[in-house]
Amino acid sequence: MPLTLEEREQFLLEPHIGSLAVSAEDGRGPLQVPIWYKYEPGGQLWITTKSTSRKARLIERAGRFSLLVERLSPTIRYVSVEGPAVGEPGNEDYLREMASRYVRPERLDAYLAYLKEEGQQTVFRLKVEHWTSADLGPA
Repeated sequence: MPLTLEEREQFLLEPHIGSLAVSAEDGRGPLQVPIWYKYEPGGQLWITTKSTSRKARLIERAGRFSLLVERLSPTIRYVSVEGPAVGEPGNEDYLREMASRYVRPERLDAYLAYLKEEGQQTVFRLKVEHWTSADLGPA
């Protein structure tokens, strides 16, 4: 059964791992990778990635991406979103906000130090144009 807008938004507010897909170059299949995300009610979702990564280059080139978020328990449920994306330089506030959703508090500072060593991060904001969702009932 499809989810209501309220159910989709509530699901995306939970810290699941998403599967990002973006068109690739040179006839290769789309790039599809696991990623952390943050959803803001009203149809805005954002991710962070290293500015020089293949993922960042492909999103910049395509100007859009899709993200599938799923869980298996207590019911099989998924939400997929797709839309245009715009990049902006990431800063420590964005990185801390994202990492605090997924990293244990006692490891947060070490993780942020690692990101700083990795180099500049980009925040990509996706404006949701298309939704696909379902709850298939108990697993």
